Amino acid sequence: MRRAVHPIETESYRIMRSRADFDRFAPLTRAVVERVVHTTADPSWTGEVVADEDALRQGREALLSGAPLITDVRMVASGVTAREVTIGLDFPGVADLAASDGLTRSAAGMRLAAREHPRGAVWAVGNAPTALTELLRLADHGELEPALIIGVPVGFVGAVDSKAALRRSGLPAVSTLTERGGAAIAAAAVNALLYWAEPGGNR
Repeated sequence: MRRAVHPIETESYRIMRSRADFDRFAPLTRAVVERVVHTTADPSWTGEVVADEDALRQGREALLSGAPLITDVRMVASGVTAREVTIGLDFPGVADLAASDGLTRSAAGMRLAAREHPRGAVWAVGNAPTALTELLRLADHGELEPALIIGVPVGFVGAVDSKAALRRSGLPAVSTLTERGGAAIAAAAVNALLYWAEPGGNR
């Protein structure tokens, strides 16, 4: 997916690359890490993002072929600039399911979304650890086969554990190591995959 790059963004990337080493990353991983660093203006993210190149390629191919992109919250969706996004919280019946099954609304949204899109979707979780935990439960029970999970929920309760569980699951994934994450990070990862162009990365 080609797009016009504003001169300010070009200069921002030049400065960013002068302050951090991105050459050690494989191409798509580099695209994701660079866009996260660009989004946050924080080079320390180079040591935070965990990604598998084959998983990223699979996710990118799914996105470009029109596979559903599903997010846990609207804030992630609002940061994705070039694709329609399905938002788990917007599914009818979220509140009722959450109340009846003792789930958070974010987890209930993921469960309902997975019923509609059980195979081949790209999932981007940037807010709620419970949403990511629910995706892992569904996959473990054979109810979900994602093309990619971008699992970067933020917070001091459950975020680290849910992301560690994602890495252990063997599912195609992007995650972060610590409590850090968030909607902007999830959206940055999606946008990186959409905008990347061989062989020159995401520029």
